[in-house]
Amino acid sequence: MGLDHLWPSWKDAWILHEDSDLIIIDKPAFISTHAPEPDRTDDAHTRLGLFLRERGEARPYLGIHQRLDRDTSGVLLFTRRKEANRAVAEQFEGRKVEKSYVAGVVGLGKRERGLLEHRLVKGSDGVMRALPRSAQKGQEAVARYRVIDRRGDRALLEIVPETGRTHQLRVQLAAEHMPIAGDALYGGPPAPRLLLHAAELSLVHPTTRRRISVRSPLPAAFPAWLSGETSTNMTNVDDVERALRDAAAARYGVAHDTGTTALRIANGEGDGLPGVSVDVYGCFLVVSLAGDDITATREAVLDAAARLGAAGVYLKIRPKHASVIVDPRRAEFAPREAVRGESAPEEITIQELGLPYIVRLGDGLSTGIFLDQRENRRRVRELAKEARVLNLFAYTGAFTVAAAAGGARASTTVDVSPSAIAWARRNLDAIGADPEKHTLLEADVIPWLKTIARAGERFDLVLLDPPSFATTKKTRFAAESDYRKTAALALRVLGPGGRLLACTNHRGIARMRLRRFLHEAARDAEREVVQMKDLPDPVDFPPAPGSEPHLKSVLVTLADDKARAR
Repeated sequence: MGLDHLWPSWKDAWILHEDSDLIIIDKPAFISTHAPEPDRTDDAHTRLGLFLRERGEARPYLGIHQRLDRDTSGVLLFTRRKEANRAVAEQFEGRKVEKSYVAGVVGLGKRERGLLEHRLVKGSDGVMRALPRSAQKGQEAVARYRVIDRRGDRALLEIVPETGRTHQLRVQLAAEHMPIAGDALYGGPPAPRLLLHAAELSLVHPTTRRRISVRSPLPAAFPAWLSGETSTNMTNVDDVERALRDAAAARYGVAHDTGTTALRIANGEGDGLPGVSVDVYGCFLVVSLAGDDITATREAVLDAAARLGAAGVYLKIRPKHASVIVDPRRAEFAPREAVRGESAPEEITIQELGLPYIVRLGDGLSTGIFLDQRENRRRVRELAKEARVLNLFAYTGAFTVAAAAGGARASTTVDVSPSAIAWARRNLDAIGADPEKHTLLEADVIPWLKTIARAGERFDLVLLDPPSFATTKKTRFAAESDYRKTAALALRVLGPGGRLLACTNHRGIARMRLRRFLHEAARDAEREVVQMKDLPDPVDFPPAPGSEPHLKSVLVTLADDKARAR
């Protein structure tokens, strides 16, 4: 059966109305209306066009007349013929198209209905601001609302906008102290998604001249949030399967990235599946379970994962806290064989952004690659051209593979594990990397760094992604207490204008704390930092609502000689 069915271009169920002039869809959340970047193909416009071509249309036409925010779901209209554009555009521009939304809000108080009147301006940070209607600047924004259901301090509102402005409803509701749940940009409380849904659209048909109304059913996330439900029933196989499929659907862009066959399709509470993560490796799945007691959920999760159509399903049981160290090769934590379906060969090769990596699905808790670093490996590949690269705590050398593929002049890969270094060599051999240019060292990172710093070694790009906890024969590393001094050592071996990619997945180190560590490390190392840039989170690893992602990544750039001379 395979897993490609998890990422269809479009679904028939997402088409609400279709004729020769119009196609009106039920856009899911997490899909942009149109491509935000020229090379993106995961937006509704592109995907719907692909679906129509798959259905037999050689050159389908889709005219854009309205937009919904990426995280807003619901009714979205496209024209199917250029001849229909004028009549539709005139209605949108003349405010003759009637639209209604449903929003989940807090802070409503005893109000049952109301009028929102503001003028909207764009702030210097690009975020919209609501001013009083009497203000002399900005665009007029008017909307009416009424309560359709409420529980405690939570309420579902029907909202009818009379104007159509960027982020209008989100900004106006926040300005009235009843922000939309899940709207982190405008101060909304945590929720599994932005609770804003385009429920209905009504307009005069461009050919028949009759008014048509199209309505989208309210997504299950809305009543679930209203009743206080925050996650899936983890003991019900059907519920878990539904949540896995919904989470997988949101990974369309990653799954269709050129040459990528490994990704995460479910990430714990970020996808409403507490304690559960599921990764794809080709035609196999790896399920990881974490928590104090997984007995009640284990079989339901594994059965649900098996229903997705993988050739085999592997199981990893992880301690709830990163400081708890277990033997990763014990069968009770990581069975060597698949627990559902057939087992993979001992080694298989997956592709990531067109590069091959060797993985072992049944070899302990880790597989040989950390999938959450995919976008950082993409950046390393872009930064590495003609650079001298140092990869610390390198594990199986995935960063080095990306650097070599990006044209690194030379690289040094360091890890204390001889088996990891041997694995890294095979990964480099798989892309034909010159062993004379790419050195692999079995060494304890911290004392080795001290030695080369004293020797005056310098690199253009240093990659620092240490484990949260580690013990070797000579040293003990704990990220909370040792990250700063390790980063200082790494900065000491950076040359002028060099870059440090610093990462941690320690849940006790927030992004701001990591930045503070790096600022202090630069001072300790007597290095001048000209830029410290937070890197965006991987889209297939969403955090729990209201929480930071587990992976924090910062790119540090040092001053070059010319900057210091000035």
